[in-house]
Amino acid sequence: MWEEKDNSLYRQFTFKDFSEAFAFMTRVALIAEKMDHHPTWKNVYNTVEITLNTHDAGDTVTDKDRELAKKIDALSE
Repeated sequence: MWEEKDNSLYRQFTFKDFSEAFAFMTRVALIAEKMDHHPTWKNVYNTVEITLNTHDAGDTVTDKDRELAKKIDALSE
């Protein structure tokens, strides 16, 4: 579940191992590149943390962030 705080959407994902986490990040990267909307993220072993906001809208949450979050959720189901 995405949490909206500090003008950002945030979610943490946990996977079986590093390979699964990295594969997920690769799929997210391909979607983000197509949307020209790139996340701020962090990966430690099997955990991926993603923060979304729109820099050119004053670092606030926009429909673009919500759309990317929805696409990311579809990958993790």
